Order: sequence, then structure tokens, then C-alpha cells
Amino acid sequence: MRTIKHFISYYKPYRFVFFVDLLCASIISIIDILFPLILDFCSTQVFVKDTDSLKHTLLFVAAGLVLMYAVRSLCRYYVSAQGHIMGARMESDMRKDLFEQYQKLSFSYYDTHNTGVMMSRVTSDLFDISEFAHHGPENLFISLVKVLGSFVIMFVINWKLAFALLIITVFLFVFSMNQNKRMKQVFMDNRKKIGEVNASLQDSLAGIRVVKSFANEERERQKFGHSNQRYLDSKIDNYMVMGWYYGGTSFLQGLLYVTVIVCGGFLIAQGQMSAIQLATFALYINVYVAPLEILIEFTEMFQKGFSGFKRFEEVIDEIPEIKEAPDAKPLDHVKGMIDFEDVSFSYENNETVLDHVDIHIPAGKKVALVGPSGGGKTTLCSLIPRFYDVSSGAIRIDGQNIKDVTVHSLRKAIGLVQQDVYLFGGTIRENIGYGKEDATDEEIAEAARKANIHDFIMTLPDGYDSYVGERGTRLSGGQKQRISIARVFLKDPKILILDEATSALDNESERVIQNALDELARNRTCITIAHRLSTIKNADEIIVIDDEGIKERGTHETLLAKNGIYANYYRLQFKDPDQ
Repeated sequence: MRTIKHFISYYKPYRFVFFVDLLCASIISIIDILFPLILDFCSTQVFVKDTDSLKHTLLFVAAGLVLMYAVRSLCRYYVSAQGHIMGARMESDMRKDLFEQYQKLSFSYYDTHNTGVMMSRVTSDLFDISEFAHHGPENLFISLVKVLGSFVIMFVINWKLAFALLIITVFLFVFSMNQNKRMKQVFMDNRKKIGEVNASLQDSLAGIRVVKSFANEERERQKFGHSNQRYLDSKIDNYMVMGWYYGGTSFLQGLLYVTVIVCGGFLIAQGQMSAIQLATFALYINVYVAPLEILIEFTEMFQKGFSGFKRFEEVIDEIPEIKEAPDAKPLDHVKGMIDFEDVSFSYENNETVLDHVDIHIPAGKKVALVGPSGGGKTTLCSLIPRFYDVSSGAIRIDGQNIKDVTVHSLRKAIGLVQQDVYLFGGTIRENIGYGKEDATDEEIAEAARKANIHDFIMTLPDGYDSYVGERGTRLSGGQKQRISIARVFLKDPKILILDEATSALDNESERVIQNALDELARNRTCITIAHRLSTIKNADEIIVIDDEGIKERGTHETLLAKNGIYANYYRLQFKDPDQ
């Protein structure tokens, strides 16, 4: 019931259209029900008149029928056009809510959910929901009006024959309900399997360069073939259930016609019914059976729409782990002092990553984090903008607990440059401008100059309007990195996090980008996660972290003098003549 109430809530903005749609559906149903009665009236009252009277009466009957079917056509237009538009608007509203929920969900959700599956909920699931939103109530309403209306008229014509049909109809609905339970299971399974297909496709296409570089096209075919076959098997189960469903209901519908012929013939033989009444009754069988078929099809539509909405609701009901305090205040006039106070953190169902960490970073200072992979360096930095929340302890910026300030203002104060650069499909101007809403062309160009990328951009035929390709595929790694740096220059944060920003670059690109990063870090609190130790020699403090916590801290010279872990890293790294 909760799911149904939630679904109905999406009709609220379109109540007027919905009720007019049902009104038009009622008029269509009533006109369809009236035609056999009009034909019966003409057969018994009009067609028996003399020729002159018949011609005069037929003109009025024809005019009335033309008017009646003109009204029916207008109603059908409204139902087909405005009804579908209403369904499309509801689908758009749901898609908007789903996308906004995706934006709210924490990193932990994306750590455990596949992008392809999430995309299928936005596309195929919502399409079926839209179809049900429009056709479901309308078909149900029309069918019930026709079934009840035609049955009442048949009952008036001959209650004994109508009662015989009622018994068959009861069997029909009992059979339909039983099959409906099976259909619900297979439709939910369909949803999961098509999500797997989308996930496999998205994964393979996103990594197509890796696939081709390893010549693993056949492996990807096998992976996709496996998920595709699972979906096919699910669809086969689906159609087997539907086959039994439609086969059984078709047989029971056939029994309705058999009942009319056999029982009707018997009643005529007994003098309890006339041939004209049986003919009229037979016409109403068509009016009665057609909506029964729609009601049967409605169950399939309902199960598709309902299973899709349940999957939609699973995401909508997901509670984001990062919650903003009701009385949260904006983080204003940021200076950049950062304090980790007894901070511990562990991912869900995993071992502790950070254990009772205490770090003080004065405003405007430069701190570097070094250590083996998996030691918690990136996790430590991810806690500052609240991509994850600490398990215990507190992180403060300028003395304010980051849980007491708005997430938006917190993240606006922090700039992040990562090794894995993500550029959006679009132009260079749009990607740099992502750092500041409504940035002017002059501001974008100035940010590009600071990032040492302006001169390169001006050599392109379209300059700043050049398209970067999907994920920036038309640019080199160094060019993408400099665009990401320009983006942060434009954002102008007081706190800067550099997560191995140059580790994937060649030496020449590293030198150019390191100059841009040094310019970016000026007058900002800067935390650098470093792989190449040559980039952090001038840091105010270097902190060595491994999976057991903080092992060493101090300046480059101090740590070399200690001849400990950092000194060992440094010696090992600079044995390489290319360093």
C-alpha cells in the first residue's frame, strides 16, 4: 500500500488532466455500451415502420449516431494525446527525482552499485512505469465500466444466461490472479537481468581501449554473452508464464461464447428468450469480452510497471550516509586551518583504515602524505570534503566541525586535483567553466593561463570551443590534467588537495604541470598525496602513513636525517636514473 500511495502521489500535479481523461474514457465506454441497445431499438421499433416514416426516423437516428461518434472521437483524441502527455510528464518527474537522488547519495553507494544497473532504472524501468501511469488507470476504468454496464444490461435481458456467464467469469479471474503471482516474480527477475546486461555493456564500452590493448575482445564477448543469455533465459521464463496465462484466459473466454450458444438455445427452446434477445445478448458478449481481455492485459502492464516502480523506490528510499545537520551554517571566510582530532575510519564491513589519527595543518601550509598503497592517504583526504564521514573523532576547519557546516559551502572551499582526470563530454570552455558557475570568458582564459594550457588551446582550430571527446579522449594526459587544474584555479578554493596529480605523466609533462600546481598551491592550505618524492621536497611537513597509522612526520631534511621509512623510500626511488 505504501508503494501504491507513493505512485499515486505523482498524479497530483496532473489531477485535472487525469480526471478529464477518466471522464472521456467514461463517455467512450458508455457510447460503446449503448450501440447494441440502439440497434435493438431500431430492430424492434424503427425498422418495422412503413417506408416514409422509416426514412424520416432514420435521418434523426443517423444524425444522432454521427454526433455521438463525433463526441467519441474527440474523447478518444484527448485520451490518446493528453493522457500520453500526462504519462510522459510523470515519467519526467520520476526521472528528475531519481537523478536528484543519485546526486545526493554518498560515495559509499557508488562503491557498491554498478553504473549500468543505475542507468537501466532511469531508462527502461521508467518507460514501463510511464506506460502504466497512463494506460493503467484508464484501461482499468474503461474496462470496469464496460464489463459492469454490459453485464447489467445482459442481466436485464435474461438473468439466467447472465448468471451462467458470471460463473465462467469468476473462474477466469481466479485463474488470472494465480498466474499474476508467477508473472510478478518473472518480471522482477527480468528487471535484474536487463540491469546486468546494461552493466556488462557499460563496463566493456567504458574500458574499450583496455580491451583492445590486451586483445581481449573474445573475453568481453563471453562476458556479455553470459549476461545476455541470463536475460534471454529470464525472458523465456517470462513468455512461458505469459503463454499459460493467455492460453488459459483465451480458453475461458471461449467458454463464454459456448455458454451463450448452448444456454441461449436452450432458453429459446423453453420459450424463456426470443431470438432477437439472444442476438442482442450476443452483441453484448463482444462488449463484455473485449474489456475482459484488456483487464487481463492490464495485469501484465501492472506487473511491469509495479516491478519497475519498486526498483525506482529502492533508490528513492536509500538514505544518504552524508547528512547535513538541521542547523548547519555556511563555512564563510575560510582561512584553511585543518585539524584531525582522534579520527578513526573504516569502510562498511571492512577493517579499520584510519585509527585515532591526530594532525594539525596551519592555514596556508603545505603538507605531503607518503606511504604504501592502501595505507589510508586518499581516504584521509576524502574525509575532509565529507565524501565519507569519520567513524569517530572530528575534523575541523578553522575550528569548526565540518559536520556543523553545510556540505555545499564545505566543498566549495576545497579544490581537488586527482591522478584520474574526468572531463565531461563538451568543449574545453565548458570543462574549465565547470569550476565556477557563470564564469566569464576572460576568467576562463585567465585560469587557463595560470594552468599553462592557454597557448595550447589557442593552437586548436576552434580554440576554447574545441570538443574534448568522451572523458577527454581527444587530449593527452598532460593536457587533460592542465584543464582540470584550470578548473580548480577558476574555483579558487582556500584548501587544495593534490592526489598523485602528476604520477601518471611523463617527465616533461610533469615539469610543466608541477609549475602550474606550485602556482595553484600559493597562498592556500595544500595537502599533497605524493608518489614522486621529488615533488614534495619543499613541503612544510611530510607525514608518512601506512596501514598501522602515522609512522613519521617532519620536513624533507629532517626525515632524511632520521634515516627511517621516508629515507628508505627516497633512496629506493632515486636509484632510478630517470627520476
